[in-house]
Amino acid sequence: MINFSPLTIRRFRNFRANNRGYYSALIFGILFFISVFAEFIANDKPIFLVFENKVHFPVFEKISETFYGGEFETEADYKDPFVRELINKNGFFVMPLIEYSFDTINYDLKVPSPSPPSLENLLGTDDQGRDVLARLIYGFRISVFFGLTLTILSSFIGIIIGGVQGFYGGKIDLLGQRFIEIWSGLPVLYLLIIISSFIEPSFWILLFIMLLFSWMSLEGVVRAEFLRARNFEYVKAAKALGVGNIKLMFKHVLPNAMVATLTLMPFILSGSIATLTSLDFLGFGLPPGSPSLGEMVAQGKANLQAPWLGLSAFITLSLQLSLLVFIGEAVRDAFDPRKVV
Repeated sequence: MINFSPLTIRRFRNFRANNRGYYSALIFGILFFISVFAEFIANDKPIFLVFENKVHFPVFEKISETFYGGEFETEADYKDPFVRELINKNGFFVMPLIEYSFDTINYDLKVPSPSPPSLENLLGTDDQGRDVLARLIYGFRISVFFGLTLTILSSFIGIIIGGVQGFYGGKIDLLGQRFIEIWSGLPVLYLLIIISSFIEPSFWILLFIMLLFSWMSLEGVVRAEFLRARNFEYVKAAKALGVGNIKLMFKHVLPNAMVATLTLMPFILSGSIATLTSLDFLGFGLPPGSPSLGEMVAQGKANLQAPWLGLSAFITLSLQLSLLVFIGEAVRDAFDPRKVV
């Protein structure tokens, strides 16, 4: 059994006392959990399939049409009634709740795309006939994964650089601040435009470019905390006992600086998601066809006659960012030493 310290228990109680933040964390966790298993919820392939007494998982494996007795060597199209009939002769299959993936085009629309919401496409389709709900689920997952990865990596770099500057001070701090002033003045959007002109932006390229600049959002806070903590008595006592600088920085000073750092992390995460959405909206984000909330907003702008496109993306994005802001407020209350529940 895990034994938590009284301080950890008090922080959890403070977090729980903020009902808005606590329930926002629960809702966000449920939505993120659903999006992680998006392939089992929205997909044009069966979740599992039994054919000739053998179990297959088409979600993870490509099976040609000839395997079921068809004519083509290409991957089976499970939306095709002919393929379904072949499978049902010698087995059965179970389709996901939404029988469309983020890139599946509905060729059986009765009206031109973008088509309005219906029983088959609960939130309608976009201007290419793709299911809006499926794209929202996959887009939610990509934006959260991008934001989490960027937040963790930028926080790691920002903590190291800010800690070194704040702990040593002097010329190291002076040179570091001058470099940050110059580096923060570079136009990120122009750099993205230049890079995207000769390299197709991808998830990792975008992440790398954003990481070059996003670490500065946390560096200033960590630097200030280290500047303040390095003059405390316990730091001077540790130095007198011969504790090395690296061990002193990351084992003794850093835990005291993590309060302000953890408080900012949910807001950095929401900022990262908003940045990716903005880049996708402008056309400098993920490759065309990728499930993206920003691309959905752009489609809503281009198709004002189809309000379900813009409204779906707006509601999803506003809900996502609002939940993260409320979680951030609860985290701030949890680490506030003045709050006692």
